[in-house]
Amino acid sequence: MHNAQRKPLSLMVAFFVAGTAISTSQSIYAQQETEEVLEEVIVTGARGRPRTVADSPVPIDVFDSETIESVSFTDTNDVLQTLVPSYNVSRNPISDGATFIRPASLRGMPTDKTLVLVNSKRRHRSALVSIGGSGTQGPDVATIPTIALKNVEVLRDGAAAQYGSDAIAGVINFILKDSADGGSFSVDTGQYTESDGQQYTIQGNIGFPLGANGFINLSGEISQADSTTRAEQYCESWFCLDTQNPVYNPAAGYTTYTEDPTFMAAVAAMGDVVQPWGQPNTEAQRFFVNAELPLANGRELYAFGNYSSSEADGPFFYRYPGNGTIEDLREADGSIYSPLEKFPGGFTPRFFGNVTDYSLVGGYRGELNNGLMYDLSARTGENKVEYTLKQTVNPSLGPDSPTSFRPGDLINEEMQLQADFSLELDAGVAAPAILAFGVSYMDEAYKIVQGELDSYQAGPYAVSDPWGFCNDDGSPTANGIAVIGSGSSLNCADDDDAAFTVVGVGSNGFPGYSPEFSDNYERDSYAVYGDISADVTDALFMQAALRYEDYSDFGGELVGKVAGRLSLTDTFALRGSLGTGFRAPTPGQQGTTNVSTRLPNGLPVATGLFPPSGPVARALGATDLKPETSTNYTLGFTSEIGELSLTADMYRIDVDDRVYSVSTRDVSTNPSSGSAYDNYLALSGAGVAGAETIGGVFYFTNAFDTRTQGVDIVATLPVFWDSGASTTFTASMNYNKSEFASDPSAFLNAEDQYDFENFDPTWRGVMSARHSIGDLTLMARANLYGPYDNFNSGQVQEFDPTALIDLEAQYQINDLLRITFGGRNVFDQYPEKDAIGDYCCGRLYSSGTAVSWQGAYYYARLNASF
Repeated sequence: MHNAQRKPLSLMVAFFVAGTAISTSQSIYAQQETEEVLEEVIVTGARGRPRTVADSPVPIDVFDSETIESVSFTDTNDVLQTLVPSYNVSRNPISDGATFIRPASLRGMPTDKTLVLVNSKRRHRSALVSIGGSGTQGPDVATIPTIALKNVEVLRDGAAAQYGSDAIAGVINFILKDSADGGSFSVDTGQYTESDGQQYTIQGNIGFPLGANGFINLSGEISQADSTTRAEQYCESWFCLDTQNPVYNPAAGYTTYTEDPTFMAAVAAMGDVVQPWGQPNTEAQRFFVNAELPLANGRELYAFGNYSSSEADGPFFYRYPGNGTIEDLREADGSIYSPLEKFPGGFTPRFFGNVTDYSLVGGYRGELNNGLMYDLSARTGENKVEYTLKQTVNPSLGPDSPTSFRPGDLINEEMQLQADFSLELDAGVAAPAILAFGVSYMDEAYKIVQGELDSYQAGPYAVSDPWGFCNDDGSPTANGIAVIGSGSSLNCADDDDAAFTVVGVGSNGFPGYSPEFSDNYERDSYAVYGDISADVTDALFMQAALRYEDYSDFGGELVGKVAGRLSLTDTFALRGSLGTGFRAPTPGQQGTTNVSTRLPNGLPVATGLFPPSGPVARALGATDLKPETSTNYTLGFTSEIGELSLTADMYRIDVDDRVYSVSTRDVSTNPSSGSAYDNYLALSGAGVAGAETIGGVFYFTNAFDTRTQGVDIVATLPVFWDSGASTTFTASMNYNKSEFASDPSAFLNAEDQYDFENFDPTWRGVMSARHSIGDLTLMARANLYGPYDNFNSGQVQEFDPTALIDLEAQYQINDLLRITFGGRNVFDQYPEKDAIGDYCCGRLYSSGTAVSWQGAYYYARLNASF
């Protein structure tokens, strides 16, 4: 399988190189000798002094504002995915908070193993801890509007020794615009060819002078996007609403509903499908400010910050009659109540998230007489997620249940003080060495805010026979005799009588945070680091770094890194690095709790995630989390062949004690169900309300060791034609494979083990051509996704490679205005549909894949620059 997966990558690279050679033979470089080459200068990874991209000992991509603007997306996550093949983000419907804050990955590592910086200062994390998988808790990159960006630097190499915990896979540094005059404005709108997903984005940026030589630069964005639906009507073996679907089985026991015109009319009123799969409704307002004020003697004050507010809503799983939530209940007067009285066609809960994010960074920097440069800074940041759940019930409250709930909030807070210094040293080598060093102190807090009472309280129907109608021997009590006498159909001798029905506790779909699971998790840490780099000879550059970090909850760790670049000729150089890393599990990962509907065995059941150090997970065998450690290797080359720029970098990332969620453990009240019954007893013994209605449990643990290996290839070729036109060809490709380096079977079942190693495409590429002639610019881009597999109950579905083609045309109307028309995935390609029955409930495509499954999208954009 491995050879088959590598072959498409080599073919694509060969195709690109051959294509660029042909293009060169048909053009001339009329401006080659007269044009000056402006080398891109980077600050990421340099620590102390900027270097050029070509001179960097580790792979770094730099994307300027023009390149960022050329991508049709306005969500910064999608922009990065378009530009960096090893950066992937998926659309996650029906995934709790991941519907609103999408986790991403770099080089196969989740978000929390990539450090995010803004103006070279650490960006605070979001409040969302993704349930399942690695429990990712990283910054919400979407809060950074693209129009605020001067450039983005993506360091594709471990850098924990330079920047601290989290920089295992790499570093992304967002550099804000810093102009003191002028500005820009854009309006972007479009929709999918399925006639849904209409969206618009309005962005603006403007600069003002501050004092004689300073600036204050302001950026803002307002956006709105409607939902999409890529689904079929709900039809499964346990309940079906589409009598024309081959799955439909009249003998399954739900014919009374499909033949009930009142019920089916209510279903029809819910829309084309009762359970949509697609992107959520979203709207957002985001603002950034960047300012700098020079003082005397080369000193300066600086500050930057943001405020972002966004709202989104999406559906949960459809609740059908008899699913354990919509059940007949016997009221205190002996009559029957059903939630169908509130929702005649069943119901699909809708989950709303309001995300508020703000940050403020301030600093003072300058240079002393002895050449010591200093940068003293302080930052604070907060991300808050406020949840609302509508169109659902707390089943245990019966007829008294409201249909809208506030299940609680999540808040992540950070404060950091930092001092960075650098100094040139005469080390007797080809050029002065740069010594960089510094210290930092960081305080973190993760808060789970209690929900409103109705969202978590256990109502009367959380227990059997809440009104005391029946005796243990099946005879009615005095209360039972009284209601029977008033005409009730109560039958205490029938175990299926509605008097004995037990239903779930809390707002169904996402129970609120109760006092037992609402808490404040805090810690602090400090770090010291040193970094030295120098051109040892005219051909050899070397860099070494050490960093010691100490966390109040995990203790200390020393990590290091060495990197170098050797120029063998004027056009060819080798580069490589070796580094160790350390990532302390976040307070959120240690404290998060969640009860929601998931699909551990292919059908929806209520599952609970509990803190590994809490009494519930402890009763299930969990232990306290400990830090992850890593070793990172890279080896590559850079080459300039005429106008062709080519880099290739191989890497290996070994992570020990990787934090991951265990496969969902079944829970059952049936004493004959073995370990599932033991899990029920553990939940009940730990005091979990509604333990009888929970079907599965899981928690985070240090589950296993992993090894991730791959290669990044980046090629760029500008071609200048004798007509005055120019064409820039670019190709970026990533091959990435993760595998276990220890036995995970104690924590993961067969399906989760298989999916960990095979679910994501093994390779991905982006190839583009951008042609400019006069005021017209044409762009074509191919987004390439390699094969990937899915596993279900011993069956494997292999998904073929996918190519999504984007086309765009820009026209510069005058010095002020530019208009753009374009399309993404213009050939309306979709990944293959589910063929092995792994995706239930109307889902057609793998919603967790990085391959887009929304279809073709067309847009128009108007830009104004002044």
